[in-house]
Amino acid sequence: MLSWEYPPKVVGGLARAVADLSEALVEQGHEVFVVTSDHSECGQVEYVSGVRVYRVNQHHPSPLGFLDSVLYMNYHLIQRAVQVINTEPIDVIHAHDWLVAPAAKVLKHAFNLPVVATIHATEWGRNAGIHNDLQRHINDVEWWLTYEAYRVICCSEYMRDELHRIFHLPDDKLAVIPNGVVVRNFRETHPDLDAFRSQWALPEERIVLFVGRHVYEKGVDVLLGAVPKVVAHQPSTKFIIAGTGPMHDELKRKAWEMGIAHKVHFAGFIDDLTRNSLYQLADAAVFPSRYEPFGIVALEAMAAGAPVVVSDVGGFREIVRHGETGLTFYAGQSNSLADNILILLKDRQYARMMKTLAYRELLQKYDWSKIAHRTVEEYKRALGRTSPGPITHDTKTVHERYHLTGDFPEERAELYESSNHGRR
Repeated sequence: MLSWEYPPKVVGGLARAVADLSEALVEQGHEVFVVTSDHSECGQVEYVSGVRVYRVNQHHPSPLGFLDSVLYMNYHLIQRAVQVINTEPIDVIHAHDWLVAPAAKVLKHAFNLPVVATIHATEWGRNAGIHNDLQRHINDVEWWLTYEAYRVICCSEYMRDELHRIFHLPDDKLAVIPNGVVVRNFRETHPDLDAFRSQWALPEERIVLFVGRHVYEKGVDVLLGAVPKVVAHQPSTKFIIAGTGPMHDELKRKAWEMGIAHKVHFAGFIDDLTRNSLYQLADAAVFPSRYEPFGIVALEAMAAGAPVVVSDVGGFREIVRHGETGLTFYAGQSNSLADNILILLKDRQYARMMKTLAYRELLQKYDWSKIAHRTVEEYKRALGRTSPGPITHDTKTVHERYHLTGDFPEERAELYESSNHGRR
């Protein structure tokens, strides 16, 4: 496994997904080696739940900028991975997202090993298009990784469509395997929930909870926009917004400007036990994302016992069935979000029914042992190839597709032609 983050280094959902998959693979008898970036609390080599984890320095030499740090990390990833491959019987390289693409490509060609890539999100999707040179660079590296990979895994049908549309990936190269959740990780709470609750809300207050990064695509501003209407109909409502991110201070300032700061508590970073306890106490867990390739946060809330309200985008639409396992609202529309929050606040029996059904479906569809088994099937498909190179890209077909859309740089065309020479 190549991943730029791995617990306890957790920036987004990728770290937890890679860890849960790795541990599930080990439980099924596979050997898993993870090469990842360092963390201040960890050594260079660890043995965690049966997974061998190797950490490398991402910031040496001192990078001049973000892209430099990515390249330096890849140099170190390659060095460590070469040591592992020279001493262990590695069969497959599994690369997670564009930040490890250079290492994946080098190792693939140096050792003639198949690469399976999981694309957890795209730069195009995060930004609703490509608008500057940095985004264009990241987009090209993402395409590069999918081109080099024998198999490409994505987490939802929505992401399959996105990858097919923006990278022109053929359907037979793509596999949809959802992320999962380890339910036991979300059941442990503070022993005295009543006392814990008193630290966050008054006895008569209902709790609406958000947990996530404070970035534009997560739509926290949309949630703030819903607060006045919810409070107008349910005055005893407390909004708890947990997490941090680039928009944190801006969001706090907006709450003050809107005159709702007394109803909104910005909790900052919270540990797992606090997160689980708040989910248990929440009358509604709200995720108003503008872009969500899968929506692991919804599964986590369901696992912890909270009824959910999510935007009708991306993977959320595949996880949450409106009126059955949760509620969905029109993405970006604060009024629609407020209406759905009010449904949960006014009808507790309906909320309990939905969260019970959601939990039952969670156990059936999003178990990591099943997900690991499906991932191994993709490894087997990749190992079934006897010649190097990607399995389905055809130079002429893809070249024509890109020219028809006007989005095929000449250097990309040359790469297709040189890489596919003699590999039909």
